[in-house]
Amino acid sequence: MASTACFMIVSRNDIPIYEAEVGTAPKKEDAAHQHQFILHAALDIVQDLAWTTSAMFLKSIDRFNDLVVSVYVTAGHILHML
Repeated sequence: MASTACFMIVSRNDIPIYEAEVGTAPKKEDAAHQHQFILHAALDIVQDLAWTTSAMFLKSIDRFNDLVVSVYVTAGHILHML
């Protein structure tokens, strides 16, 4: 099964620092933009959860069809989103 994912590192001010498409599926321009849109849409949820929980790994914070957003929040509130 071929799949692809988007990995993004976001600063505490919601500024993307790093972004990469990872996986084995052939690249489609629409899929890349869709992954970016889903991650950016999940930022509001992450900001709310980051201040209400002490957990650093937020396993499944948002879903879109078969795509799931997971986030690791560092102590400096840098987000590692997949």
